[in-house]
This record gives sequence, structure tokens and C-alpha cells, in this order.
Amino acid sequence: MESIARISSLLENARELTLDAASAARSSRSSSKPLDRTQIKKLLDSRNEREVLDGLRRAISMMYRSQKTLPLFSSVVKNVASPNLEIKKLVYIFLIHHAEQEPDVALLSINTIQKSLSDTNPQVRALALRTMSAIRVPVISQIVSLAIRKGAGDMSPYVRRAAALAIPKCYRLDPSQLPQLLEYLSTLLGDKQYYVAGAAVTAFLEVCSERIDMIHKHYRNLVKVIVDMDEWSQLSTLRLMTFYARKCFPRRTRLGKSKEKDVDEFYGEATKFGSEGDEVVILDSDLELLLNSIRPLLQSRNSAVVVAVARCYSAVGTPAYVQSAVGPLIALLRGAQDTEQIALYNIVSICLNYPANFVKYATHFLVRATDTQPVWELKLELLTLIFPHAPPHVKSLILNELEHFSRGSDRGLIKEAVRAIGRCAQTDTATAPRCLRLLLDQITSLDGTLAAESLTVIRHLIQQDPTAHVATVVRLAKNLDSATDPQARATIIWLVGEFSGINGKDNIAADVLRILLKDFPSESEVAKRQIVLLGAKVYLHYLNRQMEEASYSTSILPPAGPKLAEDDDHPTAKLWTYVMLLARYDTSYDLRDRARLYKSLLAVPQLATLMLLAPKPAPHAPSPSETRKGFTLGSAALVLAGGGGIHGLRGYEDLPEWVEKGQEPDSRLRDREGDENYGGRGSVPTPAADRIVDFSGAGRTSSVSPASGVSSSRERAGSANGVGAKTLDDWLAEDEGLDEKKAVAQEESEEEEEEEESEEEEDDDEEEESEEDEEEEEESEEESDEDARLVKS
Repeated sequence: MESIARISSLLENARELTLDAASAARSSRSSSKPLDRTQIKKLLDSRNEREVLDGLRRAISMMYRSQKTLPLFSSVVKNVASPNLEIKKLVYIFLIHHAEQEPDVALLSINTIQKSLSDTNPQVRALALRTMSAIRVPVISQIVSLAIRKGAGDMSPYVRRAAALAIPKCYRLDPSQLPQLLEYLSTLLGDKQYYVAGAAVTAFLEVCSERIDMIHKHYRNLVKVIVDMDEWSQLSTLRLMTFYARKCFPRRTRLGKSKEKDVDEFYGEATKFGSEGDEVVILDSDLELLLNSIRPLLQSRNSAVVVAVARCYSAVGTPAYVQSAVGPLIALLRGAQDTEQIALYNIVSICLNYPANFVKYATHFLVRATDTQPVWELKLELLTLIFPHAPPHVKSLILNELEHFSRGSDRGLIKEAVRAIGRCAQTDTATAPRCLRLLLDQITSLDGTLAAESLTVIRHLIQQDPTAHVATVVRLAKNLDSATDPQARATIIWLVGEFSGINGKDNIAADVLRILLKDFPSESEVAKRQIVLLGAKVYLHYLNRQMEEASYSTSILPPAGPKLAEDDDHPTAKLWTYVMLLARYDTSYDLRDRARLYKSLLAVPQLATLMLLAPKPAPHAPSPSETRKGFTLGSAALVLAGGGGIHGLRGYEDLPEWVEKGQEPDSRLRDREGDENYGGRGSVPTPAADRIVDFSGAGRTSSVSPASGVSSSRERAGSANGVGAKTLDDWLAEDEGLDEKKAVAQEESEEEEEEEESEEEEDDDEEEESEEDEEEEEESEEESDEDARLVKS
């Protein structure tokens, strides 16, 4: 009979598998027609699990296609008590989606979900807890809190993890449950399973990120298991530890020649020494434990984890730790284009503070033909940042690269390349002549954009050292005829006006003004404004020279006012009069207003000198990413530079300031029982896999028979196969053997105590005998001394 029943069950299983395969084949056909809600409701009300499963799949498919599925809610909820796990999952999905619209019907399923919290399958328990916390009905907040409490004490780490992730949902549902939730969260933060602790950290950051006091006793445990966590938990823990380090470890530095621990010392390699007068950062031992424990995460396959480690090193570490993160960040450039772009934003942010660390990776920043505009903009910026710290051959490579792109066809790339050449010349004066030659070759280009950008950069370079670039200004003035771009012509005219006071009467500014006035009406408005300004400066220098000659020729002060330009026959005065006439009848009201302003200023030469001939500070072209400086690595604000616009981004949270020395919490708060089980303070973290292997190896002990003291043959066979298979009799025999062992151990301890007492008595006797011997020796010595004195006398 047993064999017949077994055969029939096998046939039934085969039949079910065949039907499942047929239904899967039917569902995969594109010609299958969708059913209406009435037919789906019949499937949901069926007693056949297969039909119910088909109906649920169709209902959820309609739900995700934004079709009306609310009329099916009651029919779906009736299947919440189904023992089939697949049906239960689909019912929970449907229930979560529609619970807010039908709260009364959803509450009818709470009792069934609560019963699932006691199911023998941990997956069912976790699923029930996750569903109950996702039903956004405020009435059940206390029930959800009790479910979390039960899940927090569950034997399965999978359920405890679900309980940790349910805490933020319960808090959003009812914030008044916070005190109870904090108790559960404190318990879960101290969980020995890294799988649970990581989820607890995520919940902590969402519920009560300001309660740093809850982290003290769990700090070292979290730091040591962070390597074993999943990637999302690693991101949350790294963020938490960065904030914790800022608030709990003060920044201590000192000057002088002192030993500075290198990152490689953690792996047993050599150390390095700081030079005399260097500022050495003194790291707390717990902070050093964090920095050393997260270093293996630099090899993570998740780019976000690598960036998070780099953020932690740059925020709370030393330059040596930041240098160790440079290589993994550069490795991210080999990923997809979106990953490469985000990685470049973070690399630029670090390079602004530590440019020398990226010099050896200069070839990784060369622009490729497939790079998008944001990517090659960031690469050119990186090349200019590392340029002053690079060796000569790398500088030559960078300039050749920039020169090549400045002669390309992409206008955007041309502009950025020319600007990059200018930034290279400003940061390294030794290469400024070569950069200037490259830019001067571009001013005769037919492309007005290239010429204008080149002249703007040349103007910045000339203003840094005006006296050394007089010949350059003369060369630019000769190229006025070939410069067709309005902005380029305006820049050259402005430079000529700035140098109009050099060499006195031998200056070329008056001749340049004379030539420009011949074709004044056809000039662009931006060029006309500069021509009028040039005329004002030329005439002002002429007035100043007249006043100086008059002061030298007579000992009295010159007249209060200069001679009017209309009454002066000097060519310079006539040029200025002609400029005023041209500007008076120009169609631009802005130009007419400027001309009247200059005329009024020149009526008082001293005031005009202060206004027009004041020395201009040399402009500094900052790096484009200077606006992003200060944003946290890995944040969206770093990529978008604060979001821009009027509203910007919301939700950005900056790193807290370092805690003041003397205000940090006591380090003994981080002491916890069982720290020695993890290797002690500051030791290398033991991966969870190794701990599991050690635990399983320690648990495979041979059971000893109480009679013979020899392990049973069955257990020896099991241990040989790697499985400790024991029967109930073996376990009972082992318990009896343990009782006998305890009795024997107790007898042995009593015998040891008796032996110790006898040994103590013998020791006392020996001490008394030794004291008597010492007294006899002293008496004999005294007698010998008396005999010696008698003999001498």
C-alpha cells in the first residue's frame, strides 16, 4: 500500500508540473486575449490554486497598466490565508497598493497577516512583517510596532532585517511610536549578524540620525563588520561613520618632526616620518580603526562604495589615506559613460585640494573622440589642475594636447582648450611664453570665436606683467585689420588704450585711434565704445603732459582748468573733438551717454585720471569647479553645483564641523563586552565567512560514550563526511557523559584542594625549620667573631 501511495503522489506531482508548463506556455503566447474583470474575479474566487494564481497575475498586470482593479480588491484579499507562498506574495503586493483606498477591507486581513508572523517559514514571517509595515493605515500603527518587536527578537536574521527596515515605515505612519522604535533599533544595531546591523544603520539614519549617543557602544562592532555588509548597508554605514567621526573625534595636529603612521602600516609594511616643521595629524585609535577597516572597500565592485570611502578619507582622514583612494577612483573611469562622468566630478573635487596625487594619472585625462561634452570639460579641467605640479615632459604633453584641440572644429572644445591654455600660463609662469605664442598664432584665425577667446586669455596674461608685454600689444595692434570678430577688435583696442601712457609721445595709441576713426560708422557697437574710451585716454595723457610741462616751466601752479579741445590746434585735441562729433550723431544712445560722461570727466583732469587711468588688478581665471568646492563627495549637489537657478536643490546635508577639543564624548562609552572576540581594539577585522568556518569547526566535536570513552561509529562516519549526524540516543548519551564529567571534575577539584592544603602545611614546616637553621648560623657566626677578637688581643 505504501508503494502504491508513493506512486500515486509522484503521478500527481508530474500532472501538476505538466499543467504548470502548459499554463506558462499559454501565458507566453502573444495571441492570448486579456480577460475582463468578471472573468478575473471568477478565477480569484476559484478553489483551484492554479486558477487563483493566474487570476492574481492578471490583476496585478492590470494594476501596473493603470487600469481599474479596485473592484477586485475584496476577491483578492480573500486569498490572503492561502498556504501557497506565490499566491501570498501576489496578494500582499495587491494589498499594499490598494490599502489606502479601501482601509476597512484591508483591516480584515490584518489578523491573517499577524498569524503569518508565527509561521515556521522565516520567509513568510519576513514577508508578513514587510507587508504589515507597508500598509499605510494609521489605525494599525501599534500593531505594526508589536510586530516589529516580535521580529526584532526572531531567531532568523532574515526576519530581524525585515524588522529593521520596517522601523522607518512605522515611524512615518505614527511618529508617536518613536520611543518604542528606538528601543528596538538599539537592539538591532547591536545584532551580531552584519546582515541585520546594516539594515539597522539605514533605519537609524532615516529615523533619528542626530542620536549619536546610540552608536557609542556599537561603534567598534559596526566598524569591524562593515566589510561583510551588503553594498547598500555599506553606503549607509560609511555615511554614519563619517558624521560620527566629525562629532566624536576632535582634530588634533602638532608641528615638528614626528612619526606619522602610514596607511600601509596596517598591513605590516614600513612607516614614514614627517619632516621638521610639518603639521602632523594625530589620529584617535578608534578613528584609525575606522580608516583601516574600510580600506578593503576601495576594491568594491560598486562605484558608489568607492566614492563613499574616498569621501570618508577626505572628510576625516589624512592625506596619506586620501592618496590611497586616488587609484580606485581613477579605475572608475573605465566604466560606463554615466559612471565616468560622476566619477570625474568627484575626482575634480579631490584634485582641487590634492592635485599632486593625480599627476601620474595624467594620461587617463586625455580627451577621446567618444567623450561627451561634460566629460571632456572635466578632463581638460583636470589637466590644468595638475599642470603646475607635473614634470616637464608631462607639461609638454598637456600643452600639445590643448594646442591640438584649440585648432579643432568643435567650437565648444576650442573655447575650453584656449581657456585651459590660459589657466596653465597663469599657474606656471615658466611656461607662460610658450602659452602666449600658442595664443598669438590663433588671433589671425578666420574663426571669430577662437580669436575672441584667445585675445581674452592674452589680455589676462598681459595684465599680470604689463611692462613685459609692450611688444605684444604692438603686434596685436598690427593685426587689427585681420581681426573681424567684434569682441576680438574690442579687446585689442582696450589693450592699446591701457598702454597709451607708455613712452610718452612715441606711443602708437594716437595713430591707432586715427586709423580707427576713418571707418568708425561701420564698426560694431562694442568696438565703438572702446574707440571712444581710447580717445578719452589718449587725450587725458596729452592733458597730463601739458600740465607737467607747465609745472616745470613756471614756479607757480598751473591754471585751474585746461584749454578747451575746440581751441587747441594739437592733433590729439583735434582727434578728441572728432570723436565727440562722431559719437554725438551716433544712433546708439548708450554711446552718446558715454561720450558726454567722458567729456565731463576730462574737464577735471585729476578726477579723470583717477577714474580712467587707475591700475587694473590682474584678473584670475578660477577653475570652473571652484563653485562646487565644499560640497560633499558623492552628493547630487556636487554634480549640479548646488542645483543652480532660483530654487536649487533641497535636502542637501553638509558635513558637521569637527568637535572642539575637550567636548568630545568619553572613549569609554565605546567599550563593550566582547570586543576581544573581534580581535581587540585596532586589530584587523575578521570576515564573517572566516568566523562562520571557525564556529562550524568548533561545533563538530566528537561525542564520547560514558562507558567506553570512545566516539560512536556513526558519528565518526558523519564527521568523515563533513556532517555531524547524531541520533537522539547519541545526544542523550552525550548529556549523561557530560554529567559524569562534571562529577569527575568536582572530585578532582576537591582532591586538588586537599593537596594544596597539605602543601601549605609542608611549606609552613619548612619555613619554621629554615628560620631555626638561620638562627643557629647567626649564633655560630657571633661565636666565631668573639674567638677572633680574643686571639687578636
